Amino acid sequence: MKTNKIGKILTLVILCIISIFMIFPFIWLVRSAFMTQRELMTMPVRWLPSRFNFDNFTRALKAAPFGIYFRNSFFLVVVNVTGCILSGSFIAFGFARLKFKGRDTWFALLLSTMMLPYTVLMIPQFVGWKVVGAYNTFFPLMLPSFFGHAFNVFLIRQFYMAIPKDYDEAALVDGANYLTIYARILVPMAKPALCSVGVFTFMSTWNDFMGPLLYLDKQNIRTVALGLQVFIGQYTSQMNLMMAAAALAVLPMIGIFFVAQRYFIEGITFSGLKG
Repeated sequence: MKTNKIGKILTLVILCIISIFMIFPFIWLVRSAFMTQRELMTMPVRWLPSRFNFDNFTRALKAAPFGIYFRNSFFLVVVNVTGCILSGSFIAFGFARLKFKGRDTWFALLLSTMMLPYTVLMIPQFVGWKVVGAYNTFFPLMLPSFFGHAFNVFLIRQFYMAIPKDYDEAALVDGANYLTIYARILVPMAKPALCSVGVFTFMSTWNDFMGPLLYLDKQNIRTVALGLQVFIGQYTSQMNLMMAAAALAVLPMIGIFFVAQRYFIEGITFSGLKG
């Protein structure tokens, strides 16, 4: 009994230490957002600002059209989340519920695409989008989400596999077709997995820097992640204003995680029950 108690205490201490290390960058970001440029560069390091400079946020928002940047980012997030959920759930349904020749081979081939790093595909994709005239548009950042992502398909398929096929058989006996089974049975039951896909897509789209950097050159179509670059110059950098703008950019991700936390954790947990 005593040994178990000591083990629980040690586990709790280790988890607390890991949590501190994980949350420290966020604390540093918030702390820096209220400091002056001089305080940020002071040595030895100042852990707290002499006073909270709330005007950093006002100056940061006025330094660039961040209202337009936030609007563009939210637009891309809505489109990509919708595309990833629709395409991922539909493709996963085929791999989980339909029997066709070479199904496992095609699924393995799909998963193998996850081993290709983005840097390998970056130049050919850019050339392709440039040829079709999609440079300086949102299309390169939106359309791929409607054709399925291997990780999303895998995650949703694993959740589908954990749902008994008795539901499908009962629906088929009642005269339903596979589209009805997909739309009225599996999708409503797979809300946790779909919510997980939505959270992952939201975070990846909102934080995406390389994609907008490659395809968006006009100022009125830039995203928040790309807009933060305005505070970094060739000779000087306004680090306090960049930290303030970055703190504002983090808020939507924190909000969406807490709102969808229950479904997110449930989706990740139950997606590994059956493979």
